[in-house]
Amino acid sequence: MATVTEERELWLMGLGEQPHRGEIVEGYIRQAGYGVRSVGLDAFADGRPLGIVLDISPFSADGWGELLRLKSSPETRTIPILPVYLGEEGQVGGVFPVAGFFVLPADPDHLLNRLAVLGLSDEAEDYDLQAMVISRKGEESVARPVSSVGFEVVNAYTGKEAVALATIGRPYMMFSALMLSDMCAFELMDRLKLYPQTRNTPFFVMIKNSMKEGERQSISRQISNLVRKKGITVDEFVSYLRRKS
Repeated sequence: MATVTEERELWLMGLGEQPHRGEIVEGYIRQAGYGVRSVGLDAFADGRPLGIVLDISPFSADGWGELLRLKSSPETRTIPILPVYLGEEGQVGGVFPVAGFFVLPADPDHLLNRLAVLGLSDEAEDYDLQAMVISRKGEESVARPVSSVGFEVVNAYTGKEAVALATIGRPYMMFSALMLSDMCAFELMDRLKLYPQTRNTPFFVMIKNSMKEGERQSISRQISNLVRKKGITVDEFVSYLRRKS
């Protein structure tokens, strides 16, 4: 019988047969006050972590595939995941603290449950609040349940359009496709952080239920452009974990 991990432990994933690449980020995680260990998907047979730190860099061992499998399974899809970019030698080049991931087509019950758990749907019926859906074709499986609890859904079809609409209308939360025609979701999130009115807007990422190898390489290349040359300091990294805990 599987047992639940009781201590404040985070699991580091995406390293595969290169656990040495996790030494730096493991040290960062311990300084934040958490236990940490590097695991694969088979570890979930024996327990559950408090959260997952997942390498999605081009050097990862199928980080995108692990993300998709974790978020596709009802048994693991509620576990918080913090995507990070670890360099070839393990340097922490980027951290991408999204509010959560939803696999498309979205399960409406799961989506609404997550919004309720995060306290994001409490005031939708009492106030005129907007939720923005950013996708090349719109996503009815997300827009329909969000609208059903009282949000006005605003559609944007590119990242640039999303920034323009968000800075004028100030949406209460945002759902973005992982890959847009002009940028990836993580670049859009970084741009929104430049504006005081959207800096703290909850930002969810929608991912397709399958990703081809070319798509995974493309998104990894785009994320590489967001990586800092000097890397993320331990104090910066710890601040991300404290916001998510």
